[in-house]
Amino acid sequence: MAAKEAKARIKINKLLEESGWRFFDHATGKANIVLEPKVKLTKAAIDALGENFEDASNGFIDFLLIDDAGFPLVVLEAKSEDKNPLVGKEQARKYAKSQNCRFIILSNGNLHYFWDLEQGNPHIITRFPAPDSIKSYHRFQPNPQRLISEPVSKDYIALTQMPNYATEAGCNNPAEREAFTLKNRLRFLRDYQKRAVQAIQDAVAEGHSRFLFEMATGTGKTLTAAAVIKLFLRTGNARRVLFLVDRLELEDQANKAFVAQLKSDYTSVIYKERRDEWRKAEIVVTTVQSLLFNDKYRHLFSPTDFDLVISDEAHRSIGGNARAVFEYFVGYKLGLTATPRDYLKKFDAAKPSTRDPREAERRLLLDTYRTFGCESGQPTFRYSLLDGVRDGFLINPVVVDARTDITTQLLSDKGYAVAIVGENGESGDESFFQKDFEKKFFSEATNRLFCQTFLNNGLRDPISHEYGKSIVFAVSQNHAAKLAQLFNELADAIWPGKYQSDFAVQVTSQIPDAQQYTINFTNNNLLGSANFLDAYKTSKARICVTVGMMTTGYDCPDILNLALMRPVFSPSDFVQIKGRGTRKHGFLEQLFDKVLKAQIGKQEKTQFKFFDFFANCEYFEEKFDYDEVLKLPRPGTGAGDGDDTGGGTTIGPNGEYIHGGPDNLHHVREEAVGPQGMKIDRMFFEGFEKAVKADPILQQKVDNEQWDQAIDYVTTHLLDKPAEFYTLDKLRRAAGVDRRLTLREILEKIFGLIPGFKSKDELLEDEFQKFLLDQPEDQLAKHADAIVALKYFFKAYATDGRLRDIIEKRRLTDLNVNPAFSMADFRAVPKEWRDRIPEYVKDYVSLNQFM
Repeated sequence: MAAKEAKARIKINKLLEESGWRFFDHATGKANIVLEPKVKLTKAAIDALGENFEDASNGFIDFLLIDDAGFPLVVLEAKSEDKNPLVGKEQARKYAKSQNCRFIILSNGNLHYFWDLEQGNPHIITRFPAPDSIKSYHRFQPNPQRLISEPVSKDYIALTQMPNYATEAGCNNPAEREAFTLKNRLRFLRDYQKRAVQAIQDAVAEGHSRFLFEMATGTGKTLTAAAVIKLFLRTGNARRVLFLVDRLELEDQANKAFVAQLKSDYTSVIYKERRDEWRKAEIVVTTVQSLLFNDKYRHLFSPTDFDLVISDEAHRSIGGNARAVFEYFVGYKLGLTATPRDYLKKFDAAKPSTRDPREAERRLLLDTYRTFGCESGQPTFRYSLLDGVRDGFLINPVVVDARTDITTQLLSDKGYAVAIVGENGESGDESFFQKDFEKKFFSEATNRLFCQTFLNNGLRDPISHEYGKSIVFAVSQNHAAKLAQLFNELADAIWPGKYQSDFAVQVTSQIPDAQQYTINFTNNNLLGSANFLDAYKTSKARICVTVGMMTTGYDCPDILNLALMRPVFSPSDFVQIKGRGTRKHGFLEQLFDKVLKAQIGKQEKTQFKFFDFFANCEYFEEKFDYDEVLKLPRPGTGAGDGDDTGGGTTIGPNGEYIHGGPDNLHHVREEAVGPQGMKIDRMFFEGFEKAVKADPILQQKVDNEQWDQAIDYVTTHLLDKPAEFYTLDKLRRAAGVDRRLTLREILEKIFGLIPGFKSKDELLEDEFQKFLLDQPEDQLAKHADAIVALKYFFKAYATDGRLRDIIEKRRLTDLNVNPAFSMADFRAVPKEWRDRIPEYVKDYVSLNQFM
């Protein structure tokens, strides 16, 4: 017992010091930790206590955290490791009230709760609040009743943009009103957006602190979020708001929207651009990835720094370990999503497979709703695509079903593509069995057939009559390159000399300035404009071929054709891709010839075509009525089987590489190397570091947080070259770390973005903390006394392949002779956690980093 008490005290002391609290007077300030009853903690006191953590004369040791003037801020009620921190809840409440103290921390060294006595129940935290943050939070006096009773009118945002707009002559003159609104960029809430904000007011009145908006793509989630942000800030129920996005392009897009709509009253900043001044802003926008890697969010922010956290595209930005960022902060939480919970029409949830990506996607959707308190499947507010079409704000697609026997076969057998979070922390799309697709199925003949079908049946631009602007979604970057080349060849045959290979453009992370390409495509100047009609501004490039860059949040309303030249099993991907075409558009806005305008008349976008080469629509919307069916002839059986690649290497029947040349063992040698590594290894790493820092292109990509492009650039230009022959394996060995490093980690270390490489155990501790944040608080509270056993099982399962095999195959008797994790260890884990931990590790923890 004494050992558990001592361990808890050591951990709590460390957590306090890490968060900036001081046990002793220091150059940075006076001691701000006091023991009950008001006895300042000295080194002699610590030594005297020794292991008798809970044997002090006044019962358990309560840490009282004070401000600079000595006034109480926080009561910290400490328990030993084998006790639930919540058992001290009422005792801590009495003590806090006697000290006129508003905040309580309950901790056993492993599990911690933060409790604002004025704001409801204790919430799990993974780091103690910093002194400055808690002082600011202490001055924060929210009043939910003000939020509930705040009038939210149609002009709620417009009143911030221009408070006196209603008295302006341009607004009062009906003939000038539309031009006045456009000139001043005034934004008015639609009825359903107003209802969404009012739904939050109703939810707060019912005592809820978590909300979920399920709103179709193109219905203005960002504008609605701006109204919610104003509601919380204006009524004093938030001091600062964190807006989380999952992609870099959405970061800039959201911030520009908040600046345009709220700058008269509030300041919005992108965190990475204002690292030293973010505290001066009421709205902070950042990507989840920039905070997640190496747990930066825990070092950059305190749990009480934000009172409202909004997760844009919530199904992505809280998935996997990213949820730890979201859950780290106390206060109100709002999720925005376009993906309905039950969007897997043909998946049998009663017979799930842990290896089926559809099961992972189903769990992600269910988890999104659970995270925001909507376990019933009913969000706080819902506005669907059908609602938007019915009300005249959105357009339904004309679905073109164009499939072959082979595409249908692959759809059911191998066509897995899901949204994931990679080992480097980046979110994106990963195609399973990618080599099989490219080697066995996507022959040039099949790709050409798809491209020709798309060009023959796509919608034309109503003004210039050229091929309508389009986006094509490919399996991989290599596939995208092939499709773009084929489109350009076919376009040159159809329109000789018109495009000079500018008809189709590959837009993927491997392409320099790809992000700018997406912006130019929206602005109708990608590779030029006005190719057919001088007075009409429309992009010369007509087709962007991408993999995942132009899905989430990409806004290009004049898109007329979309094509899925890949199978998709992710409902979030499917909804986002389809959403690229649902926005309405007036094409006359791009025409600058008044005479032609009068002759042509009104030209509105009334439909778009959604080409589906893999029956994706049928999969997600089983009773969908296809508007067009193009039954394609069956192409050849594919290319690649048994192809000879030279050098004794062939491609086998399953797409694997088979090497038939000689291969002899040369010698075996063992050598123990210390933690600092060999000198030659350190010199090797330093040489690579110099080469990386000397490259201005790479520096720019890192500064802009273009990590996919930075990694691709290093792989292409610096690794595996004859001069120094830097390889990732050599760099990992040279770093002298007891685990596998990612290339992104190496780059972050070189550019000073992280202080050093974390050890295997430090990473495991981080992963376990994220796991705790992902669990229902009532379940953790029930088994808080077993946290140590849970942690031991979690770490063992993540690092021991033999243990994973034993658990997965249910050979539990093998634990009796397993030295690393025994049957006694397994029995110490509560039954309901014996499956939960393996499932979580398999779904969310990258095991490669522990190899």
